[in-house]
Amino acid sequence: MTGRMSTGEFIALIAMMFATIAFSIDSMLPALPEIGAQLSPDDVNRAQLILTSFVLGMGIGTFFVGPLSDAFGRKPVIFVGSALYIVSAAVAWASSSLELLLVARVAQGIGCAAPRVVSMAVIRDLYAGREMARIVSIAMMIFTLVPAVAPMLGAGMIAIAGWRGIFASFILFSVVTVLWMGLRLPESLKKEDRRPLRLSLMASAAREMFNHPTVRVSIFVQTLCLGMLFTMLTMVQPVYDVIHDSADSFPFWFGFVALMAGSASLLNAALVIRVGMRRLVTWALGAQIIVTSSVIVLNMMPLSANMSFAVFVFWQTSIFFTAGMTMGNLNAIAMEPMGHIAGMAASVIGAFSTVLAAAIAAPIGLLFDGSLTPLTTGILVMSATGFGLMLHMGRIENRLLV
Repeated sequence: MTGRMSTGEFIALIAMMFATIAFSIDSMLPALPEIGAQLSPDDVNRAQLILTSFVLGMGIGTFFVGPLSDAFGRKPVIFVGSALYIVSAAVAWASSSLELLLVARVAQGIGCAAPRVVSMAVIRDLYAGREMARIVSIAMMIFTLVPAVAPMLGAGMIAIAGWRGIFASFILFSVVTVLWMGLRLPESLKKEDRRPLRLSLMASAAREMFNHPTVRVSIFVQTLCLGMLFTMLTMVQPVYDVIHDSADSFPFWFGFVALMAGSASLLNAALVIRVGMRRLVTWALGAQIIVTSSVIVLNMMPLSANMSFAVFVFWQTSIFFTAGMTMGNLNAIAMEPMGHIAGMAASVIGAFSTVLAAAIAAPIGLLFDGSLTPLTTGILVMSATGFGLMLHMGRIENRLLV
């Protein structure tokens, strides 16, 4: 790493930017019942919109921040996005109605897209190939570890300052991140490499990405991997509460699972140089097919309550583990041929995969009927489809080598 930062400090900063999303979503989970009771007492389930509204805003913002960073530089766009995130968190903190809170969450999601997406373009500016995948994998380890503490931090803030205290913590988190970046990270996109912000250029770049067979497949597989993760996040608390009667211990089990799954990114970072990105993604999805199929079979058997709970916790861990073994590699695969339009590429990948994954996860979540059937079936279909697409990617690569 050239410039003021060492590679280790760079990875830590990028990881913190990645973690903004997980922190903004997972720390809200313990607050939903209290927010629903206070701001929507007639229909407390509407509080779940606090999660989906943030994801919606993030998906919208993701499409624009990359091209803006290609035109104006990486750091200015992160500064503006972080400012929007901070102001929106302040509005959410002061909200007296659920409607205003939801609007603030959409705006907060739009702002959050800047540090998350543009940081990927910064990595592509400075690294390439398997070394880029290694950097992303280590940073993604932090991304997967944040859920380990976010629900407990959220519960702690509720105990100290009520649910509004969570939004105060968002403000502090973002201020620290943006100051760190502003003081320590040099601008990674030189002025001569910037692209004018023109709709025709944006459309041309998007066409180039989706016309590239490996990039196209990688984006669709990333959508499915995010879909599995979003589906689990959407349904995990009802599963703990309704099926296993463990709502009170949910933040602790959620943290335990995230800690166990965090080792996936370390394993990926150790293996990706020797094995390659595509093989690791294929293997991870193949393993997930086996694990999910086993869970379906076991749920058909008369298991004890403790055994049933243990099986679910193991399966939940495997979903997080799969995310750690796939997301960084899929990002790197898609970004590798797109170095000349890194900002636009990061935006298209993030926007398409996030919005479509949320669209897949939302209806599956609505099918929750007090059993694991909708969740296991949905994840099995997504993992099997992703596995098939990765085999197809292997055939594409073989043809290109001939």
